[in-house]
Amino acid sequence: MNPTAQVTPMLAGLDARLPELRARYEDLHAHPELSFQEFRTASIVAADLKQQGWDVTEGVGGTGVVGVLANGAGPVVLLRADMDALPVAEETGLRYASTAIGTDAEGNQVPVMHACGHDMHVTCLLGATGQLAATRESWCGTVVAVFQPAEEIGGAPAMIADGFLDRFPRAEVCLGQHVQSAPVGMLGTRAGAVMAASDSLRIRLFGRGGHGARPDLTVDPVVMAAAIVLRLQTIVAREVSPTDPAVVTVGSIHGGSKENIIPDTVDLQVSVRSMNPVVRERVLSSIERIVRSEAAASGAERTPEITPVYSLPMTVNDIDTTLTVLGALTETFGADRVLTLPRPFTGGEDFSTFGTALGVPSVFWYFGGTDPAQFEGVDMKSVLENGLPDHIPANHSPRYAPLPDPTIRIGTIALLAAAAPWLREIRR
Repeated sequence: MNPTAQVTPMLAGLDARLPELRARYEDLHAHPELSFQEFRTASIVAADLKQQGWDVTEGVGGTGVVGVLANGAGPVVLLRADMDALPVAEETGLRYASTAIGTDAEGNQVPVMHACGHDMHVTCLLGATGQLAATRESWCGTVVAVFQPAEEIGGAPAMIADGFLDRFPRAEVCLGQHVQSAPVGMLGTRAGAVMAASDSLRIRLFGRGGHGARPDLTVDPVVMAAAIVLRLQTIVAREVSPTDPAVVTVGSIHGGSKENIIPDTVDLQVSVRSMNPVVRERVLSSIERIVRSEAAASGAERTPEITPVYSLPMTVNDIDTTLTVLGALTETFGADRVLTLPRPFTGGEDFSTFGTALGVPSVFWYFGGTDPAQFEGVDMKSVLENGLPDHIPANHSPRYAPLPDPTIRIGTIALLAAAAPWLREIRR
């Protein structure tokens, strides 16, 4: 059955629901929650699913919500959205902008914002679940809707550890999507690697504190940290082949309380992205070597503590399944709107954990959420090769927010279109 012909009946009534979905999106955007703290979001999701007629389980892996809708014989399809927000102070100027303050894992008070578009993901999946529930005569099979916490710090593994594989129907395919800083209406993915492996490390350096006027009586961990930060940049520049993508970022450095006091400790947080297991091991090993060596060179009397925070696998799209999804999206939106991406992104998350744990193929794609007017005069081929121009906010920016209309509609339809090849109506 033609995917376009399959998905069209699933869209009945969608346009009438769009104001409700828009209101849901604005509410979620205005009330973001940090990873593993998505209690309000999860409660709203569960209530919406129950109202739609889904079998709902809450508290999976902490704050995860799983909805199951069985609709006759047929394959089991997993659709996934992530729910968490980021410690970012919003600067969009939207009337529904977040002013939320949260407490991070270290106990710090931080601003919170949906700077990565996960509120859009939740809204689109709720749009798709609503359509599936309302148009059961148009499809057959079972859909498992996964609303996941903490996609960058292990929410999917937490759900798996909470018995996900045994508690819910075992999917035959896993599908997920991410809104991106691309023109609304554009979609893209690729077979094979689509996102990098991601590792996070916390590093504590130990010095010997004292008066800033007598540095000779101390071992200064601030200077030690400065040397380490600079030296870490040489790993990718000098130890990794130019043909192997890798990123080492020191995103946080904290130490001291006053300009004339040398502290005892300094803490670093390091992010590593890689697309080759051998390169990943080499980079992580080099980080450890550099941190320990610089500490020793500084005269540190205690070995640094290097603590892995999380490790996420590469996101890899199954080749044959990707071709099926690309075909469905192309027939639904048009060949001029669906791109095959030239290379994977260095972003990372844990969506692929579900497919790996289930032993089934998965596909992850991107859909644009930015006003096309911002791309006037911009060469999209250059964007794919070189990244966004400076005037367009990217994901994680305090100025990033998808355009609700028509992004919500497109993201909802994309989920339905991608699932349609598996949810074919069975006629007896």
